Amino acid sequence: MFKTIEWTEEGVRMIDQTRLPAEEIYRTYTGYREVAEAIRSMVIRGAPAIGVAAAMGVALGIRHSAAKNAAELRADFDQIAETLSKTRPTAVNLFWAVKRMRTVFENSMSRRPAVAPGFDAVRKALEGEAQRILAEDIAINEAMGRHGVELMPEAGTVLTHCNAGALATGGYGTALGVIRAAVVAGKKLQVFADETRPFLQGARLTAWELAQDHIPVTIITDNMAGHFMKQGEIRAAIVGADRIASNGDTANKIGTYSVAVLAHENAIPFYVAAPLSTIDLSLASGEQIPIEERSPAEVTHLAGVAIAPAQVSARHPAFDVTPHRYITAIITERGVARAPYSDSLRALFAE
Repeated sequence: MFKTIEWTEEGVRMIDQTRLPAEEIYRTYTGYREVAEAIRSMVIRGAPAIGVAAAMGVALGIRHSAAKNAAELRADFDQIAETLSKTRPTAVNLFWAVKRMRTVFENSMSRRPAVAPGFDAVRKALEGEAQRILAEDIAINEAMGRHGVELMPEAGTVLTHCNAGALATGGYGTALGVIRAAVVAGKKLQVFADETRPFLQGARLTAWELAQDHIPVTIITDNMAGHFMKQGEIRAAIVGADRIASNGDTANKIGTYSVAVLAHENAIPFYVAAPLSTIDLSLASGEQIPIEERSPAEVTHLAGVAIAPAQVSARHPAFDVTPHRYITAIITERGVARAPYSDSLRALFAE
């Protein structure tokens, strides 16, 4: 089984998702700026995985800090945190992970001498926390899988959009984790994977993962979902999330909103699977979620080859927001939330 990301003595090791499915290549990053670029360029992507990578990037940056006193080390930490936080704006897990690392940093600094010889313990504390975030993420995904099994049909086809599997997390996956758990439980499922233009996360990544697990998967283009829903060939749809507002509005890969509307029109349940770290209770609705706009070249070119006239402009919002009214349930590691989400999501945090 592949590992999306791991901490090693040499640095942070990741599978290069831009090279899949043609090549399974692993890269080791030895500096926090390299980790930041890996996030920005989508070598690693998916909200939970970005959070893990950011945590490891912080630990890596402090490992190599040349600070001689507490003020210098704190300045280095602030620079590292700022660099990583500016990589991608939508996935709240990134900011959650950096905040968690900052808490460990401050707590550790308060117990250590204010000069360089005492900083080894700070470095070890951050490295340990980053590895805990990874281990916790895998356990969280497995818990989500267990909670989501009952929502999956006993047999039939489930639609996914983008990639919300082991590649998008520390391991196992959110939406694909639910599908994996359902198959292990004996349900006879197959998957329709939207190709997910323009980066093709469904065609390249979801299909690759499911094929490795011997779960039947069929790739469809993004504009085919409505046809197959109308034909009665899709029993449920399930996606991951990059940020969920307190009312249940959910930001996910561009095109998710269209899938949700189509599912609603065809009376097909539409589920979101995401850890609590993806839920942003500070936001009243999805209108407040920042939407990343990526390079138009990712739309006008495919694998470096132009597929549109050079003089034509393009737009590339990387995410859209699905209003909560289209979401049947939100699956988390602490259970399943249903409408009204303003109540049920907050209740999960109180457990």
